[in-house]
Amino acid sequence: MSKAARLHPISAVMTLLKLLKEFTIPFLVFVVFGDLSLPLTIIVTCLFIVFLIVFSFLSWFRFTYRLEDEEIRIQYGVIVRKKRYIPFERIQSLDFSENILHQLFGLVKISVETAGSEGTEAVLTAVTKKQAETIQEILNQRKQTGAVAEQDGQEALPAVHEEIIYKITSRELVLLASTSGGIGVVITAVIAFISQFDEWIPFEKLTEEFISFALNQIFIVSILVLIGLLLAWVVAVIGMMLKYADFTLKKTDKDLVITRGLLEKKKITIPLKRIQGIRISENILRQPFKLATVYLISAGGTEGEGTGTVVILPLIKKKRIKELLSPHLDYQFIENFTPAPKRSLKRYMFRGLVIVLPILLVPVFFFKFWGLLGFLTLPMFIYWFYLKYKDAGWSIDEDQLSLRFRGLTKHTIFMQRKNIQSLRSRTTYFQKRKDLSSIMAFVKSGIGLDGGTVTDLERKDVEAVYQWFSRS
Repeated sequence: MSKAARLHPISAVMTLLKLLKEFTIPFLVFVVFGDLSLPLTIIVTCLFIVFLIVFSFLSWFRFTYRLEDEEIRIQYGVIVRKKRYIPFERIQSLDFSENILHQLFGLVKISVETAGSEGTEAVLTAVTKKQAETIQEILNQRKQTGAVAEQDGQEALPAVHEEIIYKITSRELVLLASTSGGIGVVITAVIAFISQFDEWIPFEKLTEEFISFALNQIFIVSILVLIGLLLAWVVAVIGMMLKYADFTLKKTDKDLVITRGLLEKKKITIPLKRIQGIRISENILRQPFKLATVYLISAGGTEGEGTGTVVILPLIKKKRIKELLSPHLDYQFIENFTPAPKRSLKRYMFRGLVIVLPILLVPVFFFKFWGLLGFLTLPMFIYWFYLKYKDAGWSIDEDQLSLRFRGLTKHTIFMQRKNIQSLRSRTTYFQKRKDLSSIMAFVKSGIGLDGGTVTDLERKDVEAVYQWFSRS
């Protein structure tokens, strides 16, 4: 594949749609507040659209790539011509994804991740599946032989062995979507979208009128809020089902491979040597059913995921995690932790109440008597503070450190000593009086760090963990 090739022409359409998404609202603000006449507004709008179309076409036309001399060579740039050469030996993985447009035209998007990169090195937005298979095959040959095989007169290399570790069932997919907690993401997205129009919508006046209405019609407002939350939950459920449909985790000789998605299909490859740690998370809805989500922490970023933390088991019974992953990953999935001492319970309760009590007093200020109903949730908060104390713990197993802690979600993280980037202990004045201390440990995750903090442990235990790490 030494001849320079262009992306599929649909790439120009994708670029145009992306530009429209990014610049439409700023352009509308410019038009509305630019005090332009109607004819001039029409002319400016037409020129704006023509500019985006021409720019998208030129971006596609000027983008070429080819495979030559054991590297991917990319040339791009509308005004300034740029070149990027990516040696095969630096390529760690190729991630594939297909949105609706890709699926309609039988195309795929390739994201190239390299060693030492802090994210995606290059993206081929639209290539045929045959071209994608060719690039993947050449890369596989490079990994197996240390050089790209010649196409003529050479025996075919053995096929890459794949083993399916996990495949999501329909029941697990429904449970995953309905207990995901994605309602918060939906509400945040709606608020962010509405905030784009703060120049036109008089939010202050509407807020005053809403508070006035709510004080007199609190029952109706409660019903409307419940309906809004229900709709947000339904949207979140549908979104999660589309995202994780047909989720499959496979293992090859050197990689973990994840495929998932319905409307947007994705294939994510994670080299085993870049794994930095494993996180098990149990949200408050799933914990009573002993269900958890397992994340893999990788040193490389994953395009579209935002960080190096990737879901490898979306929803699984906790007792099955060790059974599924132990044969394939060099981690000890322990269950016995050294807990926080009993005397730290008071500190967990005090810290929680200092934050929650002022929040519960706010509705009293606005709604008087009705605001006192918020204090009915106080026992729930007290139980949450108790769970934070109960779930705090640590463990050392040879060269592995395991930490357990809780926010709203209970987390257990496993880190090998060789991968720990930072380990710190902290003792405040009040902790010192109780002979307590806190431990913080982090591993590399994409462009940042991932890990956890466990507070109010026995001071001698924290010192033992620090000594274990310093001996490395």
